[in-house]
Amino acid sequence: MTIIRQLLKHSRQAGRARQPTVARLVALVHLVIAACTVSAACTVIAASTVALASPTALARSDAGPDARSIETVFGPVEVAGVPERVVTLYEGALDTAIATGAEPVGAVITRGGTSVASYIQPLADDIEIVGAPGETNLEAVLASQPDIILAPGWTSPQQYRLLSLIAPTVAPDVPPYQSDSWIRETRIFARALGREAQGEAAIDKVQRRIAEVAKLVAANVPEGQRDAAIVRWMPQGALVMSPGIFSATLLAAVGFDVSDAGLVNAGRPHSHPLSEENLSAIDQSWLFLATLNKDGKEALDAASRSPAFRRLQAVENGQVVAVDGQEWTSASGPLVAGQILDAVAAAVSGRKP
Repeated sequence: MTIIRQLLKHSRQAGRARQPTVARLVALVHLVIAACTVSAACTVIAASTVALASPTALARSDAGPDARSIETVFGPVEVAGVPERVVTLYEGALDTAIATGAEPVGAVITRGGTSVASYIQPLADDIEIVGAPGETNLEAVLASQPDIILAPGWTSPQQYRLLSLIAPTVAPDVPPYQSDSWIRETRIFARALGREAQGEAAIDKVQRRIAEVAKLVAANVPEGQRDAAIVRWMPQGALVMSPGIFSATLLAAVGFDVSDAGLVNAGRPHSHPLSEENLSAIDQSWLFLATLNKDGKEALDAASRSPAFRRLQAVENGQVVAVDGQEWTSASGPLVAGQILDAVAAAVSGRKP
């Protein structure tokens, strides 16, 4: 590492000499990975390789006296200052970063899409795509030259080690499918970005909106008619979403009783696809029906013409609410919370107990 530091110092003093191209760096990293298993020696070699093109990665262990320690699922990570080049590998991280005023340079696509979710596209129109949920393109991440990487808590240890060679990587140690998971993640990501005050402001805004919508629900939906289910319609059939997903926790916060009819296994976001014959399992007073893309919409259109679908009480009572699947079943964070709560407010407005 001393040799690497000397080379970097020499290149800076020599009129900002051209550093290795990203393509050459990627090739070197591939050679390192192919030549050895993930070990201490391999990590040092790979770290040295990345450092040639990314001084930030080299400097992260020397963050300075103003560094703050961020607790992650893999232990503490030191971050200094306000990172400028932010790469997000999780939809909740992208939402939070933008909500706090950051301008991420890289992100993963939303489920069922080819870019980031439509609700956030106007705020991230120049962002580079660096993978899909659970499928990170390390070359694209490297090419983005991040100062910091915001990753999901379920990132694998092997991938985390590789990402950490590129830039400090923050993967929150937050259990999923809890009512406060999004709040804890928002605070961790905001602290990592040096934007804690903005993170708290974003949380407060959501909580105020929850209180407003809860009053609407209480005034317009009879107490015995607030049972609900969130269902994502896929070509394979209906997926009942867990009451622990982000949108379901918001529904619960405003007064709905969200059920999965016991169809979702613990720790999973949704059930197996339901056949048409088993649609009665989602027979709730309210149905929030989500689709991700054209294929899902076509499948829902076909199913809605079936007798089993038409017999559902939510259908008979006109309490089926079509919602955006990207927002309701994939995204999380302060910005999409506003979108979801606005949809709930619109659905219940005008209903009298």
